[in-house]
Amino acid sequence: MKVNFDQIINRDAIGSYEKVNFNEVHNLASQEEAIKAKQDEQKVLFLGIDLQNDFIEGGALGVPGSYEDVYSITRFIYRNLSKITSIAVSLDTHNMKQIFHPSWWVDPKGNHPDPLTIITVEDVELGEWNPLYKHEQSIQYVKGLEQEGQKQLCIWPFHCIEGTPGAALESQFSKMIHFHSIIRNTEVKKVVKGLDPLSEKYGIIEPEYSQDNQTDYDLLNFISEYDKVVVAGEAESHCVYESVKQLAEHFASNESFTNNIYVLKDGMSCIPGFEDETNYGWRQLSDKYGVKLVESSELIL
Repeated sequence: MKVNFDQIINRDAIGSYEKVNFNEVHNLASQEEAIKAKQDEQKVLFLGIDLQNDFIEGGALGVPGSYEDVYSITRFIYRNLSKITSIAVSLDTHNMKQIFHPSWWVDPKGNHPDPLTIITVEDVELGEWNPLYKHEQSIQYVKGLEQEGQKQLCIWPFHCIEGTPGAALESQFSKMIHFHSIIRNTEVKKVVKGLDPLSEKYGIIEPEYSQDNQTDYDLLNFISEYDKVVVAGEAESHCVYESVKQLAEHFASNESFTNNIYVLKDGMSCIPGFEDETNYGWRQLSDKYGVKLVESSELIL
């Protein structure tokens, strides 16, 4: 490589909302000899989950450890520029009025819930929390979450509001993936998720609960074209774990595919308080589907 890692990535600027000059990114990438992705014998997809400003430390829903996660991820991509065929990223994208935001619910005194409040079926039946919008559908959503065995409804701080800086890709990560796209002559696939006002969508394939089939079959077909899928991002406990779980479940009959899902342990961090259940979940995915959790420095593509 003619371009050094430090010419692309400013470690001190991770999470700083640095304005990205894509002309500079293009000029740096133009110094390198293009390695056409179409020539890859082994097709490798890097899947970056919700690496957006609001999930980086200091953001609206900042995850402790995310600075170092971004650094590890960008180092991994740089080391494997000629091995990673394509990059896809998910973009958690919301509006102010959604069922998991404080604005949707009130208690009998008209107070909105604090962030990280868990709203249960019992809470709703006792009138401790009442929806301000779409009453019947909201009640059904809370019940559906518990009946389907998914996570209970958690009220999150307002985050990744559509069109705001918090919803944008973290700047250093953005520079690296677009640098890769120029060298490999590919497009970064950007997947917007989370706009349904009546459901959280932690995973990239389908919402936590819905009465309609909202499975993203086009995305599943896109991912199925790859021999290996490497996953990292934020937060480990929610959007990364659920994305991997959904992929493993949908491709359960294809053992050769699920055995080639790799999750970067040093490229993700948990929302505090969810560590134990997340570790248990990873063990389940490993035992049942062959999903592999690895350090980025140990994974040889």
